[in-house]
Amino acid sequence: MKTIGLIGGMSWESTVTYYEIINTVIKERLGGLHSARCVLYSVDFQQIENCQAAGDWQKSAEILANAARALERAGADFLVICTNTMHKVAPDIEKAVSLPLLHIADATAGRLLRKGVQTVALLGTRYTMEQDFYKKRLSDRGLRVLIPGETERAEIHRIIYDELCLGIRKDSSRQTLCAVLQGLKQAGAEGAILGCTELGLLVGTGDTDLLLFDTAKIHAEEAALVSLA
Repeated sequence: MKTIGLIGGMSWESTVTYYEIINTVIKERLGGLHSARCVLYSVDFQQIENCQAAGDWQKSAEILANAARALERAGADFLVICTNTMHKVAPDIEKAVSLPLLHIADATAGRLLRKGVQTVALLGTRYTMEQDFYKKRLSDRGLRVLIPGETERAEIHRIIYDELCLGIRKDSSRQTLCAVLQGLKQAGAEGAILGCTELGLLVGTGDTDLLLFDTAKIHAEEAALVSLA
């Protein structure tokens, strides 16, 4: 079994999901008392969010690169960044270490394509929805990506940072997300990417008739399978 190096804490709410799913998959595959071989470096998310808000991606890249180096020294065989947005600095992290990185957009795109989805809605932070570092990774795989309107993007961003990252889950926010998903379905979406690892804490398959792709779940499952490969 390979050792998974997890860069977490962004937020710790969704990092818990990673740990649970990874170990569940290992247990299902190996049985008995087996659990995952992994090391976790959990950063201070306030520091990362300050960098995001200031547009100082270089500083955030340095913080995560240091985390990656620590995981490499700790014996990790490959890296998993437990968040979508900070894959913006994935190239910097890859340059900092000799370990391979399991990219969350690649894992998600693979799942979409296996399901036959070609047009997909993308929900996440403003950075993930509006910038190209994530969408281009999907479009390069032949996927057509739809994002919400500007007002909806701002509200989704607020729900993520002001509520979900703080452990707050409101029915009113769930209804907002479901309304956004319905609008994107009418615009042609065949499925929807929950492109923030916290969104799966609020919205699930029972809330919409769109096929949902929870990136935290997909990424964690893929990490477990790579560990066992």
